[in-house]
Amino acid sequence: MAGKDQHVTKNSDGTWNVKGAGNSKATSIHPTQKEAIDSARQIAKNQKSELFIHGSDNKFRARDSYGNDPKSSKG
Repeated sequence: MAGKDQHVTKNSDGTWNVKGAGNSKATSIHPTQKEAIDSARQIAKNQKSELFIHGSDNKFRARDSYGNDPKSSKG
């Protein structure tokens, strides 16, 4: 079973959140978007979920999938 999708979003103070889908609190807070993306990517890989990256305006800008491993599909 896949884990929660991870979102990278910008805070009003300029820091960046990593937050699991549906969570009210950030999993982690980072000074740069790159650091937040690196952290969120690792979580998404571990949980076999999706990574959603939002720009500085918090509009969706990119997505990576870590939950669709064709080798693990059962036919």
